[in-house]
Formats: sequence, C-alpha cells, structure tokens
Amino acid sequence: MEAPEYQNGPECPVLGKETLLCDPSIVHIAMTIDPEYLRGTIAAVHSVLKHGSCPGNVFFHFIASDSSSVNANDLTLIVKSAFPSLSFKAYVFEENLVRNLISSSIRQALDNPLNYARSYLADVLETCVERVIYLDSDTIVVDDIQKLWGISLSGSRTIGAPEYCHANFAKYFTSEFWSDPELTRVFEGKRPCYFNTGVMVIDLVRWREGDYTRKIERWMRVQKERRIYELGSLPPFLLVFGGDVEAIDHRWNQHGLGGDNLVNSCRPLHPGPVSLLHWSGKGKPWIRLAAERPCTVDFLWAPYDLYKSHGYPEQ
Repeated sequence: MEAPEYQNGPECPVLGKETLLCDPSIVHIAMTIDPEYLRGTIAAVHSVLKHGSCPGNVFFHFIASDSSSVNANDLTLIVKSAFPSLSFKAYVFEENLVRNLISSSIRQALDNPLNYARSYLADVLETCVERVIYLDSDTIVVDDIQKLWGISLSGSRTIGAPEYCHANFAKYFTSEFWSDPELTRVFEGKRPCYFNTGVMVIDLVRWREGDYTRKIERWMRVQKERRIYELGSLPPFLLVFGGDVEAIDHRWNQHGLGGDNLVNSCRPLHPGPVSLLHWSGKGKPWIRLAAERPCTVDFLWAPYDLYKSHGYPEQ
C-alpha cells in the first residue's frame, strides 16, 4: 500500500511536471538516500507531503552513494512505489571525492562518506537549481514546508539554520585548535553559534560563487594533520559559516531526539512550538520501534512510517 495521494489546493500555481527540476518558484529539498536510512527518508518525504499546502509543487533531490549495497535505481524504484506521483531526481555521489579527507570521529556512523554529501550539493545538483532545503533522513516535518522555503537569507548569507547561541561553542573544537591563533583567526570579529546541519536552507548560487565546498575541504585537510575537532561533517560547516548564518526559528529543528552521539537515550521535546522533529543522535525511531523499545517521542514519528504497510524489510 502506497502513501495517500496528496494534492495541491486551488491556491497553488499549476506547473508542468517536466519543468519542475529547474523551477525556482517551487520548493526544492535535498536528502541522501541509502539502505540503512531508507525507512527514515520515506517517512520524512511522507511528512512533507502530508503537511504541505502545495505538495505537488515540491521537488526532491535524492543523493545516493556510488558504493551503496543497493544501487540508486533500486532505491528510487522504492521511492516511486511509495509515492507514484512524486517529482524527484536521483543523483549518484562519488565517495572518492571525500573518502581521503575524512578523519575518524566519535561515532562510526558520522564517518560515512554519504554524510558529507551535504557539502557537495552545489556540485552534485543540476546547476539550474539555485536554492535548496537540506534535510537529514531522521527528520519529520509537521508544518507547511513552504514556510521554511519562504525564509529569506539576508545580505550575503549563504545558509540559514536554527542557531543555538547558549551552547558551548568551544567544545566543538579541540585544544589543538583553540591554542593556535592562526586557526582561531577564522572567527575574528564574529560571534559564532552552534547550528545543526541536518536542516539548512542553502543559496546554491552564493555557495558556488563563494566556492564553499573547497573551503570546507581545506578545513578537512587541516583536520587530517592537526586533529582540531572530533565530530565528523559538522565542524567544517561551523568553521566556514559560524557567525554568518541566517538564524531560523528553533521550531524548525527540534533536534537531539535520538539521544547524544554515544548513548541511545530518550529525550523529551523542548518547550515551545514545533515545525520539525529531528532524531539526531545515536537512536533512530524506526530501530527503537522495531525492537519494541521506543521512546515516547518515537510515537510522533510512527504515523509517517510506510514500511509496515509496504512490507519492506525493516532496517
């Protein structure tokens, strides 16, 4: 059984499906897709369509690894079977682009090369795609995605994300980093705050103009030599964009619902309104539900899960 057919309301512009890939007036969403997180990706897509005011005017860009145990064609067939009318394109990410730049982090899952695909969206996606929302596969949207898409990036800002300025920013880097004035100069004159890269609005035109992928790669090379951080793909984003992020309302990333990076623990929702739930951390709702050891927040994810009705193997 596939997802219900979600249709545009009368207020939505009528667009030709064949032109959606390059249409800047619709919502573009980029996500990675792989066998381990496929159940989460399907649920995330379902949530976007269910709560969207114009679900037919959303285009998904799925990025699969070239070394996946399931090839991109098979993964997209599963997406198509769940959402027959979904507008999307699948891209193949060449892991060799980043494999030699990755340093081991505190959790093995963070070292997966596909985890770094978010740094290469400007290269991987069609050049006609000028703006995109990046979503992790362990997210659920419970609001109209048009609201997030409509947020403008002021000045010359390239990315927007919820910022957490109360978090201890210093802990994301090692003493090796903080003791070197040459390295810390990157934050000179800025007030950098922690932000989570699982939900970002990205101006790909500005990204390409600023050549930000190469800037991220440069910090990854420094990391290989100096060990300036411990946390996978996040710190290079903090180094490149910290202090120059469009601050988006916290409701758009209720993160940490999977516990921390080392312990699969249950966490309550933060107080305040919620537009997006994010199971960042070690615990994933589909795994905890399948093991019959769910956290309370996992029951908020369950209504979007299509796997049981589809008969797909549980991950």
